[in-house]
Amino acid sequence: MATDPPLALLQSRVLLALLAISSLVLQTVALAQAQAVSLEEASAHELQLAFRQNKLTSRQLTNFYLNRIRRLNPLLRGVIEVNPDALRQADRADRERKAKPHGSLSALHGIPILLKDNIATKDKMNTTAGSFALLRSVVPRDAGVVARLRRAGAVLLGKASLSEWSHYRFSSDHSGWCARSGQGKNPYNLSATPCGSSSGSAISMAANMGAVSLGTETDGSILCPSSSNSVVGIKPTLGLTSRGGVIPITPRQDTVGPMCRTVADAVNVLDVIVGFDPYDDKATREASKYIPRGGYKQFLKVDGLKGKRLGIVKPFFDSYSGTPVAKAFESHFNTLRKQGAVLVDRLDLADFRKIYSDSSEGVAMSAEFKLALNTYLRDLVVSPVRSLADVIAFNNKHKHVEKTDEYGQAFFIAAEATNGIDKTVKSALQNMTRLSRDGFEKLMRQNKLDALVTPESTVTLALAIGGFPGISVPAGYDEDGVPYGICFGGLRGSEPTLIEIAYGFEQATKIRRPPSFLR
Repeated sequence: MATDPPLALLQSRVLLALLAISSLVLQTVALAQAQAVSLEEASAHELQLAFRQNKLTSRQLTNFYLNRIRRLNPLLRGVIEVNPDALRQADRADRERKAKPHGSLSALHGIPILLKDNIATKDKMNTTAGSFALLRSVVPRDAGVVARLRRAGAVLLGKASLSEWSHYRFSSDHSGWCARSGQGKNPYNLSATPCGSSSGSAISMAANMGAVSLGTETDGSILCPSSSNSVVGIKPTLGLTSRGGVIPITPRQDTVGPMCRTVADAVNVLDVIVGFDPYDDKATREASKYIPRGGYKQFLKVDGLKGKRLGIVKPFFDSYSGTPVAKAFESHFNTLRKQGAVLVDRLDLADFRKIYSDSSEGVAMSAEFKLALNTYLRDLVVSPVRSLADVIAFNNKHKHVEKTDEYGQAFFIAAEATNGIDKTVKSALQNMTRLSRDGFEKLMRQNKLDALVTPESTVTLALAIGGFPGISVPAGYDEDGVPYGICFGGLRGSEPTLIEIAYGFEQATKIRRPPSFLR
């Protein structure tokens, strides 16, 4: 026979119902608040302001980007995997924001960041350089830059795709492809190159699939995709950011840098990731002398172009002669002048040109890659491969997924055939030192330049072999809607000056726009 439930049970049910209604109301209010904040194209500063005004939480923001990735990534292939702990990290950031006083948290606290998939994370995510050869390998620790991001309270959103093995397995014809995620697509024109190797970081920033991101560069891998996808990329001075825990090509040129939608965001990221790391001792110790007291944010000056001497390398612009791009750059030159810059365009490029007809970089890089990669692989806690020879064998065995027959692994095979730093490699290294001294450095010092100005990423080789910094800023779109950037390059440690120049140009032009068909 049925009996009436006791009073205590009824009270319990009523309480549960009230809690459910309360939770639903809170969720509805939170959703309305998040919708009131325009998250697409939002800068880190705007997001922090929304946090402080209780209009947004890190969890809501992280969910926004996770949903963007679910919707857009099947087409764009800019992200390899998302972090299963991203929402937990966002929740922790929300709790910390309530507990800690305003002003005590970093500019990246609670901000979701994507990391190129050659940057190690000691967590549930893989670090594979886009290859199945390193799937389920276990790294010994977070990369140096990742440890700094964690301390700053950033939310590690996921791993961005890349040209596999940082574009050191096959030629540039397959830029943006890796076995784990397929072909990355330029969100402005799906048939255009996204450029590599940090293609996924640039694609994801352009398509608003993350707030900020990190890429790496050996020769052009930050500056080129930034230019091709209308984002800002900073290639720092060698050693300014740690390469500890980064799958290497060559420690002589590798660097880690921000790729973001604005100069200010890139500078906020740079401020967090620079500094000494015992796992990249020599380079970071030497470069630490360049880090300014008070950080880099102080150089975000609207009038940053005033009084700057900028070298215009005319031959780099000649290939655009007669095109709308050439007209756009002429307009940019006028803007630079109006903002107070002095343009120097009668430059002696004789020694500078020699850099671009020399093969020393390739000779040295091949030998250095084998040594550096073997060291990295030996340090892994768990790994299916322990040497470059193992990776080559893996690719041959798994041709169907690594597309070895189609894409090949010519650079790997050439590197495996090297035998350390022999006389030929030493000669190449000496030659690059001379070319940097008598080329880029001489050009900059003799003409008392603050920066060299070039279109897109044409200057990357000169910056790469000397460990010099550069910043790419959106400069326009061609007749097919494909973006192109303007690059400002300088001598080692010149980031403060380059930031002033880049920010001044960005604020005077404000060219960047999101890809229209992805809205």
